[in-house]
Amino acid sequence: MTSVPSPPPLERLSRVRVVLHSPRHPGNIGAAARAMMTMGLSRLSLVKPERFPDDEAYRRASGARDLIDAIELHPDLDAAAAGCVAVVAVAARPREHAPVSMPPRELMPRLIELAAHGEVALVFGNETNGLGRAEVNRCDFLARIPTGGTYASLNLGAAVQVLCYELRMAAIAADGQGTGVLPGDALDSPLATHQQVEQLLAHAERTLVALDFLVPDRPSRLMERIARLARKSRLEQEEVSILRGVLAAAEALCGPPGNRRRSS
Repeated sequence: MTSVPSPPPLERLSRVRVVLHSPRHPGNIGAAARAMMTMGLSRLSLVKPERFPDDEAYRRASGARDLIDAIELHPDLDAAAAGCVAVVAVAARPREHAPVSMPPRELMPRLIELAAHGEVALVFGNETNGLGRAEVNRCDFLARIPTGGTYASLNLGAAVQVLCYELRMAAIAADGQGTGVLPGDALDSPLATHQQVEQLLAHAERTLVALDFLVPDRPSRLMERIARLARKSRLEQEEVSILRGVLAAAEALCGPPGNRRRSS
């Protein structure tokens, strides 16, 4: 099978979005923009910033003022990650039932490979609390910077700098190796996007409720585990369509919503 043409690894940096979720200080937005510009990244998105636009963002951006001018604002993480084939959460501490966790040096080469197939995103939380559990669990991977000592919290701009540096180094290494698409993979269809996987998971949850396998008003980690499994699989769009067809058939067997059996 002929592999899908893709840009060389260094050019794939243009497919990387850096997403700052609920940043509190505009100076850190500028610092992140400057960190990105030095490593050849240019796409910065903000989700519900506390203060933006703000002159402090421009002052801290230094030579990256054009990047600040091009910032995209989004109401939530799903909107910021729309169209992406991979989304990475950056967090300081481990999370239960979280996505696959790796240090940046191991994960960034994988992200460069995935960028051969579409856009990808690096998501950073705010300066106080980082990313919440809900945001982390909507991502495909978790990147944890291996800090030393007992204090693991980095300044937001510094964290962006570390990830962007590792991403650029991974692209340089891959460029020297002539890397194209995912090693050993001949895709039958494009990789599923973030929203396509989210739609699949929402469909799965509805179907499991209809089958009485999942009770919506009782706390459960079942959907978190199913989500983790789906994201680890790196589903293709055709595979998502097949799975949703199976779910639709199962729903049809349950009958109309008013006639469905419910667990006591």
